[in-house]
Amino acid sequence: MDFVQLITLFLVVTPLVMAAVLLRKHQRRRRALSKPFPAEWQTIIQQNLPPYIKLTPEMQQQIQGYTQEFLFDKSFEGCGGLELTDEIRVTIAAQASLLLLNRKVRTYPKLFSVLVYPSTYVVKSEREGDSVRLGESWRTGAVVLAWDSVKHGAANFADGHNLVIHEFAHQLDQEDGAGDGAPILAGHSSYAVWAQVLSQEYERLQKRVDKGKKTVMDAYGATHPAEFFAVASETFFEKPEQLHLKHPELFEELQKFYQVDPREWV
Repeated sequence: MDFVQLITLFLVVTPLVMAAVLLRKHQRRRRALSKPFPAEWQTIIQQNLPPYIKLTPEMQQQIQGYTQEFLFDKSFEGCGGLELTDEIRVTIAAQASLLLLNRKVRTYPKLFSVLVYPSTYVVKSEREGDSVRLGESWRTGAVVLAWDSVKHGAANFADGHNLVIHEFAHQLDQEDGAGDGAPILAGHSSYAVWAQVLSQEYERLQKRVDKGKKTVMDAYGATHPAEFFAVASETFFEKPEQLHLKHPELFEELQKFYQVDPREWV
């Protein structure tokens, strides 16, 4: 067999091999997602996702489905000596799934890995110096979380602070390639109103923070439009009544995006 024949054979066989690999992966995925939701996972979700028991049966099934997809599609890595458990994986997946309810979207399609530290971790940088962090979201397909902060968010679902919601709001924001506080919306016409409302509310938060006034949203939201969207998302899910009372237009935009009304879960 000469060189040309070898190249021709390679070009013919390679696509067939790749197609077979993808088919087997699809079959494994379909079998995994068709299995009954494990009872032990259900218990973890009930303990670590307080709104779950107040969701409609349909929404509970959505949480289960998205959780199964998340755990099948994404890899988890324990960092800083943390040993991964089902509680860690399921808690993170279920809380992240809350942001996907009723939206009929894929489970964070650009996310590949979740890195979990036992607690706050230090990021070293020659330009910016060392910084202590609770979590971060990378456009390159990873989310980093501190497990003790995730647990705190699960234990208190009414303080407006939830690390998983915050970082996965960033993932939604970054799906279009830019972390700018404008995630992919339902239609092109939605962006004008979104930009107007969120920019006004962002400036309003900045002014109140500068003056030392009390705010419904955490002051960290005043540091950047992307952080404002993430903080507003935390507040929307954890303090919906206060957000609706103080910032009705912002609440309406977030409600249109997330397709849920968390006031029903309070």
